[in-house]
Amino acid sequence: MSNLSNNRLNTTATAAQITAVKTALQTISTNLPFLTGLTTEERIALPAINVNNKAFTEDAINAAVNNTALIPSYVNVPNMQNDLTLFTQLDEIILLVKQLLERLEDTQLLAGSEAYTSALAVYKLIGSAADAGVPGADAINAQLRTRFAGQGGAGTPATNPNNG
Repeated sequence: MSNLSNNRLNTTATAAQITAVKTALQTISTNLPFLTGLTTEERIALPAINVNNKAFTEDAINAAVNNTALIPSYVNVPNMQNDLTLFTQLDEIILLVKQLLERLEDTQLLAGSEAYTSALAVYKLIGSAADAGVPGADAINAQLRTRFAGQGGAGTPATNPNNG
């Protein structure tokens, strides 16, 4: 069990902070009203752009722009240019959002781990109190023990608290 005195987080977000973050996220959605959702099937079926085919796409657009006589009127080159520009613009935003998401998930993991590790320590302390005959400890111990029912042993937690 980790050192309970090594609590890297000891904070909560205020209601105002949560509201401000939700508002900021809504502002992003409002400022990018063209964002769309895809079905799983669409995500699988759509050809994805990568470094190599991005260069190909740029070359094809340049060829179309510079050789208009070769391109039929039903090919909308400005639309192609807009799509590639948006792809590039979103690439930068997506990286920032992914970095933020990673920090959010890491912080949530750490907070949950610290809470769970401390809960395991409390469970062991209550168990010791029950074993020592401290009045009222048996009922609490029985309640906490139900979490580990069916995991083998005599209602003791797994050795790795991250497996629960």
